[in-house]
Amino acid sequence: MIWIILVIVVIAVLYAIMTYNKLVAGKNNTLAAESQIDVTLKQRNDLIPNLVSTVKGYAKHEQETLTQVTQLRQKAVELQDSDDLAAKDQVNAQLTQATQQLVAVAEAYPDLKANTQFSQLMENLTDLENKISYARQVYNSSAARFNTEIEQFPANLLVGLFKFTPFALLITPEAEKAVPKVEF
Repeated sequence: MIWIILVIVVIAVLYAIMTYNKLVAGKNNTLAAESQIDVTLKQRNDLIPNLVSTVKGYAKHEQETLTQVTQLRQKAVELQDSDDLAAKDQVNAQLTQATQQLVAVAEAYPDLKANTQFSQLMENLTDLENKISYARQVYNSSAARFNTEIEQFPANLLVGLFKFTPFALLITPEAEKAVPKVEF
């Protein structure tokens, strides 16, 4: 009889260890995905001053857009080391919109579009925007997987004991969901 109880206790302890390790791995994968977003956003933030200065030379009349991009970039840089993912996400969504406005301004200047430095910067910016989108997707997938794991029985019995908390998913702002207006 004692052997049966001992076997049950050993199985329970092994299950707890395996579940804990699985949850730690899920948490760390989600944190790594969040970090990748930060790395890509930093690359974009480093690129923006070059883009703004290139556009400045051509689009002197578009000072408001340039100022907005510069201010939002500064906010994004200030939030880089913050753990407030929602605030970082909100500022970066605004920066994405402002950057799109900057691109629209640039479209109005044919000489600027022909500038090789501007073309290279725009190509880099497009690449970084795609990487940001992918990094957000990876983060959301990882966070959703982790959140599911901590809610499922019997792992949810151990969650409180080890203080695992769910991760917030990144939500696309309403402004980015709107269908772009295309005019010919």
